[in-house]
Amino acid sequence: MAAVTLKDVAQRAGVSIKTVSNVVRGAPRVSESTRARVAKAVAELGYRPNPTARRLRTGRSGMIALVVPELVSPYFAELAQHVRTEATALGLTVLIEETLGDPAEELRLASGVGASLLDGVILSPLHTRPEELAPVSGTFPLVLLGERSYARDRVAADHVLIDNVAAARSATAHLASLGRTRIAAIGHDRKGSATSRQRLEGFQQALHEAGLPFDPLLAPRVDEFDRRNGLAAMRALLALPPDRRPDAVSCFSDLLAFGARRALYEAGLRIPEDIALTGIDGTEEARYGAPSLTTVVPDKAAIAALAVKCLADRISATTPPPFEVHHAPHWLAERESTRGGRTPVEE
Repeated sequence: MAAVTLKDVAQRAGVSIKTVSNVVRGAPRVSESTRARVAKAVAELGYRPNPTARRLRTGRSGMIALVVPELVSPYFAELAQHVRTEATALGLTVLIEETLGDPAEELRLASGVGASLLDGVILSPLHTRPEELAPVSGTFPLVLLGERSYARDRVAADHVLIDNVAAARSATAHLASLGRTRIAAIGHDRKGSATSRQRLEGFQQALHEAGLPFDPLLAPRVDEFDRRNGLAAMRALLALPPDRRPDAVSCFSDLLAFGARRALYEAGLRIPEDIALTGIDGTEEARYGAPSLTTVVPDKAAIAALAVKCLADRISATTPPPFEVHHAPHWLAERESTRGGRTPVEE
């Protein structure tokens, strides 16, 4: 059976081949009625774009890659969904890769390994240095996500992020505003990641502004931002003498907070009556746990929209524009883990 072509779809939808091409590519300036008619014809005929033919015709495959540290993280899973939505609207297909935080793998994938198939890469690096990325971004469309601190004169690619210092500061200030005086931090990692450093800085700033001391005993080290490390760190805090234990804990990720919440449950302690708890990431799980978690919510939809637009603009640009840093918004969602009571899940 012969493959379905653009011409076949155009005849079925009663439009020109150019119009079908515009709809398939996600181009603007196509009426909703026409777009719907073409989409119906595409579905009926089972049309599938031919990436090889597209590459020969336009010099592009229409495929990009999203490269993240770990696929099991709810944050990155939710972010990937937003990236796919934004990319689909532009007629782009997204391939998803995982680095597990391996610097060599980050650099390999940032370089567009398989670049004959990829038009560009959105990368969330944990350990790659800016000087390592400079040769890559100069020859291949690349957008960075995350909290690596690249000095403005050393920006090696377009970069989309939230203000991590401000995010951690707002969560910790919220705890201080509730009258908590022994506030611990879970997320001070042994690897010295940029995310950990920046969130620790925000945590310490909030303590200083509230007139509270920073106690190193209340900042146990972790290896990863996961539930297991959150559980272990919270157990370590609870093992301190009673007069040294925290009355609140600012966790640097939701996963750390979920582990800490489990440790508090095992110890028979109440949240927030005995110990208040916050996270950062704004994951769906934070809304549905018991108690629901107060967390800093990065605008993942905005992060995805900015990243995909930056990459698409760089792919299509005849003369590549200067690299830019884009800050996405974030906000604090106050829930049961700090305000107490039982409230319906917000829709």
